[in-house]
Amino acid sequence: MSDRRLQVFHTVAGVLNFTRAAEILHMTQPAVTHQIRQLEADFNTRLFDRINNKISLTPAGEQVLEYSTRILSLYDDMHESVKQLTGDRSGLLTLGASTTIAEYLLPELLGGFRREFPDVHVRLRVANTDAVVALVADSSIDLGIVEGEVQKQHLVVEDCKQDELVVVVPNGHALTAQLSVTAHDLLNYPFVQREDGSGTRSVIARYLIDHGLNEDQLQQPFELGSTEAIKGAVQAGMGVSIVSKATVKKEIELGQLVTLPLNPPLLRPFYFVRQRQQFRLRLMEELFEFAKIYCQNR
Repeated sequence: MSDRRLQVFHTVAGVLNFTRAAEILHMTQPAVTHQIRQLEADFNTRLFDRINNKISLTPAGEQVLEYSTRILSLYDDMHESVKQLTGDRSGLLTLGASTTIAEYLLPELLGGFRREFPDVHVRLRVANTDAVVALVADSSIDLGIVEGEVQKQHLVVEDCKQDELVVVVPNGHALTAQLSVTAHDLLNYPFVQREDGSGTRSVIARYLIDHGLNEDQLQQPFELGSTEAIKGAVQAGMGVSIVSKATVKKEIELGQLVTLPLNPPLLRPFYFVRQRQQFRLRLMEELFEFAKIYCQNR
């Protein structure tokens, strides 16, 4: 029996969706379906029930999932054991990060890691916090770094570093006459907001609630999908916003935008998110430890 069929089965069983499994495996959906049918032919029984475009494991499928998890884990252990024996420090790692972290924190971190591990290729998946957490949960990626609160109780969540969020306004804006900005001050101006599911947006929403306000009270003419888009909108005079202080260093140096601290300050942690079991690859443990040290030093 081909271990590839087991890998395909294990992925489909994990997400219970053939299309999603095909994306994870970088295969076409017909190819995934073919592998599953071949495996079912080997066992002479159905492994999935298919009803109304939804799939679920049959009792036989549950048994195969239990054994395939153990078999594939042994495959990983075998490969890692041989790599350690031969001193091989090459491979492919898949990391996920929310947008702000991917654009402003990871380039330097991954550059340093690459210098220490030149034969390791890191594949980065960039998405908002909710999407990255979902990718960790379904084992599409081994490690996520996000800026929003994580609700999934079966995942391990650890602090990475603290990040300060500030109010950003265009030059000459009325708020530049103030030394700081309160949550209530924001109600007086159009507000440019990140999309639903963004870690930055959830942190801002919590800050407003802590000060007796809510998102519905903000003037929100725009909802944009990236920090770069928000900075451009603010610079064009479309409103004010709240962004990570680390994301506007260039614009401040060029005199394109002005930042003002919130009163009281708004700090948020960046989080590492991973599965409770150990990493499948020794190299991912190396990357995790490297990232923790990097964050502690900054």
